[in-house]
Amino acid sequence: MYLTERFLKYVSFVTTSDTKTKTTPSTNGQMTFAIYLTKELTEIGLEDISLDEHGYVMATLPANSNNDAPVIGFVSHMDTSPDMTAEGISPQIIQNYDGKDIFLNKEENILLSPSEFPEIKQYIGQDLIVTNGKTLLGADDKAGITEIVTAMEYLVNHPEIKHGKIRICFTPDEEIGEGANHFDVAKFGADWAYTMDGGQIGELEYENFNAAGVEITLKGKNIHPGYAKGKMINSLHIAQEFIQSLPKEEVPEKTSGYEGFYHLNEMKGNVEETKLHYIIRDHNRAKFETRKQTMQAKAAIIATKYGAQSIEIEIKDQYYNMLEKIEPVMHVVELAKEAMLAVGVQPIIKPIRGGTDGARLSYMGLPCPNIFAGGHNFHGRYEYVPVQSMEKSVEVIVEICKSVTNSKR
Repeated sequence: MYLTERFLKYVSFVTTSDTKTKTTPSTNGQMTFAIYLTKELTEIGLEDISLDEHGYVMATLPANSNNDAPVIGFVSHMDTSPDMTAEGISPQIIQNYDGKDIFLNKEENILLSPSEFPEIKQYIGQDLIVTNGKTLLGADDKAGITEIVTAMEYLVNHPEIKHGKIRICFTPDEEIGEGANHFDVAKFGADWAYTMDGGQIGELEYENFNAAGVEITLKGKNIHPGYAKGKMINSLHIAQEFIQSLPKEEVPEKTSGYEGFYHLNEMKGNVEETKLHYIIRDHNRAKFETRKQTMQAKAAIIATKYGAQSIEIEIKDQYYNMLEKIEPVMHVVELAKEAMLAVGVQPIIKPIRGGTDGARLSYMGLPCPNIFAGGHNFHGRYEYVPVQSMEKSVEVIVEICKSVTNSKR
């Protein structure tokens, strides 16, 4: 199957994840897609194919050369972000892009414009897959799955290319932070792996945020406003006070690079009760811990002012910076870098301002840097992926597989 055809087939599956279901996978569409993938992997000739009750798909391309070579793996996730609908995805292919505005939806005047997204100009002359302006595309991370499957099919069809044992895995629920929850590292059996979940062509990442989620409940006292003086406590006002107490410049829209932040991403409430949901992010572990302590300290001030019952705060760590686990095995990064250069891709090494399955997998004993899948503007209507970037990703995977043939564990 051609790469573009495969990608368009994959994005037709509705695999939006959902935090509310408390199941794995969190939505039935992910299992439907997983079943399809197991059939396809069987058809292209992979072995040891498995699909467990949680929706994890694993498969093997057996070694055809040095059986003592390290076992390497490639991982991508099947779900798409709940940030925007994936119902009715209708991709468009813009062939030989001319560098001008792209009408995603003429009826609603929705444009993908280089004036707003200037990086798109680097793909002039290439073929872009875009949305119809009403859904996300799903390149995050169905581009990664497409690339892995296409690379495995290529190696099956070209036995003259020698390689060791290769393992692949497709996971559910990465977008809601649960992609590694039921990942069986021992069953996967790789010495190291790569998530194919990065953005633009050339991205190679082995640093990511330390991450925590914060749930805050603020309690008020509702009294008829005509008789409220000295009696009403408005939880919305307490929430506003808490929000304003945090550093105003340390938010996502005002930070970049290695700078961390506090991000209020949900607020619901009324006079009686208001709930806030924050995420805390920082690459530096010590600063990360300080941010958590700051949140606790601000909550304590509220409790002192309005009473202990006025605020509840719960902070849960989500994942940590994989750098700590990758630094002792930097050869896995160097291998990826050399593979990119070998196929004409200039590596772009930078910290991830987010996280991947690879971050948690690295702490579970599977070192797992992140390689580009090729897409841009993930999680929204302006998402797009250049076909040529996906093709280069396939070449990088094949080159990595070739490169470890003569290595020993």
